[in-house]
Parts: sequence; C-alpha cells; structure tokens
Amino acid sequence: MNYDVIVIGSGPGGYVAAIRASQLGMKTAVVEGGELGGICLNWGCIPTKALLKSAQVYNYMKHAENYGIKIPMPAEFVFDDIIRRSRGVAEQMSKGVQYLLKKNNVDVIEGFAALTADRKVQVDLSEGGTAVYEAKHIILATGARSKELPHIKQDGEKVIGYRMALTLPKLPESMVVMGSGAIGSEFAHFYSSLGTKVTIVEFLPNIVPVEDEEISKQLERCFRKNGVKVMTSSAVESVDTTGEKCKVTVKDGKGKITEIECDVVLSAVGVVTNLEGLNLDKLGIEVERGKVVVDEFYRTKCEGVYAIGDIVPGPALAHVASHEALVCVEKIAGLNPQPVDYANIPGCTYTTPEIASVGLTEKKALEAGHELRIGKFPFTASGKATASGSRDGMIKLIFDKNTDEILGCHMIGENVTEMVSGIVLARQQHVKGPELIHAVHPHPTLSEALMEAAAVAYEECVHL
Repeated sequence: MNYDVIVIGSGPGGYVAAIRASQLGMKTAVVEGGELGGICLNWGCIPTKALLKSAQVYNYMKHAENYGIKIPMPAEFVFDDIIRRSRGVAEQMSKGVQYLLKKNNVDVIEGFAALTADRKVQVDLSEGGTAVYEAKHIILATGARSKELPHIKQDGEKVIGYRMALTLPKLPESMVVMGSGAIGSEFAHFYSSLGTKVTIVEFLPNIVPVEDEEISKQLERCFRKNGVKVMTSSAVESVDTTGEKCKVTVKDGKGKITEIECDVVLSAVGVVTNLEGLNLDKLGIEVERGKVVVDEFYRTKCEGVYAIGDIVPGPALAHVASHEALVCVEKIAGLNPQPVDYANIPGCTYTTPEIASVGLTEKKALEAGHELRIGKFPFTASGKATASGSRDGMIKLIFDKNTDEILGCHMIGENVTEMVSGIVLARQQHVKGPELIHAVHPHPTLSEALMEAAAVAYEECVHL
C-alpha cells in the first residue's frame, strides 16, 4: 500500500505524529511491534504513576492519625494487587491510543520495520510474513530502552531494569538503585514507601543531578528522613549474583570500598536509543553518539525521512516527543510551526515530595553571565501546605536582575508538577518578575507560593 506518511513507533511521539498527520488530510499508517502507546504508556510514565499513587495512599493510611482519623493498624497492602492495578492502568491507556488511532483513520501495522535502500518500509509482520509499504514521508519514532552498563548486565531477576521493576513477583526486602534520575528516584521512593530497604548510588555529587542543587539537597534530606540511604559521588564497581543475595561493591569519591547485600539491583543509569535494524546506513542517515542527526524540523540527511523523540538530541521526555511530532508533521503539511524551544522544557520527578523545574538552574544562570535576583519561598510558610500536612519543599525563582526576565523556576513539594506549566507559559510570553507578583493568585493554594517567591526576590514579600 502507498501512504502519505508512515510512522515507525507508536509512543508519545509516534502516535501523536500519526494522528496529527491524518487530521491534516494525509493518508497515514503507524508500525508498532509491541504495545500501542510505546514505553511511556505501557512501561514508563503511566504505570509508574499508578504505583506511586498506591504508595501515597498507603502512606496516608499510616499517618491517618495526623488528620484526626483512626484506622486499625498496622495498615496493610497486597503487593500483587498494587502491581495488578498498575498494569490495568497501562492497558487502559494503551486501548485509549488504539481508539484514537482508529477514530482518526490511522492504519496500524503490527510488526517490526526497517528502511530499504529505495526508501520504502519493510515490515516483518507479527502475524507472519513480510510486507513492503511506500510513503512520501517516513517518520522514525522508535524510542529508547534501559541502558546496561557493560560490566553489570541485567539478568531480569537480580539485576533488573525499569520494566522488571514494574512487575516484580514479590516485594524485595532490600534494593540498590544505580542512578538517581527520575526513574531511579521514583522507584526508590515507591519501594522504600512499602518497606524495602533502599540504597541509592549516584555517580555525580548530587541526586537528581539535572536539578538545581538546592532542590537536590532537599530531596536527599527527605529521602534520608524516610529511611533511604543515599551515596553520592559513588559508583557500583561490581555485582556478584552467584549467592542467594546480590553483593554490590561500591567505591566512593575518596576510593573507599563498601559492600552492600541486597535482594535486587535496579539499573537506572539512563537509556539507549532503539536504532538497530532500521538500516539507516543504507539511506545515508547520520547518527552521532547514538542520536539521529536532524534539523530544527526533524528532517534527516535523507529527503522524506524524519526522526523525533528519544532518538534525536534533546531531553528524552514524553512531552518533548509529542511536541516534536506536531512540529515535524505540520512542517510536512506546509504549515508554519515554530521550532521547539528546548530552553523552555519543563521536567518533572514524581517522588514525594515532587520536583518540577524549567529554565536555568542558579549555577547555569551564573555561568551564562547573568546578574541574578533569587526568591525562595518555603512551604512551611504556606497555609495550604500546612493544612494538607505536606510542608516539605520550596519554590525557587531566578530572575535576571537587569531585565526582570524569569530565567528559571525550581520547585519541590506536593503537587508542584501541576504548577510548572504556568511558569512555562509565563516564560514563553516574556512575563517579567513584577508582573508575576501583581497577578492575583488564589488563597489558600500551593500555587500562590509562586507569587510569594517572586515577591521575596524583589523584597516585597509579606508572608515570610
């Protein structure tokens, strides 16, 4: 069959590209070898949030007396049911993508795709056999998978990646988490909330290392308070899985060796792109450091072939892939989309407390030569946070002292992931610090802390 657009991969980049292309009048197909919705919906963003919600409910039960409610103690959970609910949520969302593709007349081709030398798409069909399809435009959106360290291979039992962490057959008594990015930190929080003894090993000096240092330090304090051991400036040298338990050898920045025994090691040291088998070299498509080289509209060196999402340079985030998909397809359709502003991409980590940020950290802003105004408002001074019993955290706003531009926003606290979009829009519309102060924020809310932090920066704060 001939198509206007074929999308390879149905994750948050792929299915969005396919649906938007169809909306714009192009005959479209998507090729998928696994579950519709890709890693995000099935093995990433969505099922992890379901697990974290169960952990939150359990923690509420354990501390119910703080809210004047008595529950027979100890509060109990059924680990299998928590896992089952998470998988059910993922399945429901995948069916939602299937519905959206059908509603928008996108053909779904089940199988694994490769490019041919004459720029066609050859698919090894899941039902058996091979089929070849032609398209004017081919969009690669094949995503990424868990990265393995060469000296610490994942065996799916004692050394696992994020997929296995979502479906463990039983709750481990102890776990070492290698890496403290969003994946590592979220799983560390989930398992420690249910009683697993968790140790985080981070190679860099701070956990969640892409975040502002003050935010990182606050999360580390919260982790330690909740019983998570944190080892920064440290590296896992080896994992011995020959015995009943794993023996993990860790070296810190001073060369000190520590041996930790645990049931499971979770490798959360990043992801690697899925480019194998696509035959990119046959079309002269350039790859650098595991990423496909593209222009600002995601065109590769081969005319008619595009790449979006985790396989191109930029943050490996679902919402980035989706936005890249829209820009790519609208350019194909002859519209005039604006290139993605990678300096204004929000990032979220769904630990307790949550982290959300956008823009420059304080360190990066100083390195860029800005003279700064900084405002910090702790949730200990927030009426809503106090009433909800979630006072851990703060909001930190960074302004250029000469232009009043919002350079960065860094938040840690309850529901801050729901608040960062306002700052993304404010930065996009070039809202200045004084304008943020004088925009009336509702009381009592957590979001009014944004206004309070801005007021601190300009020495106008009443409530601190």
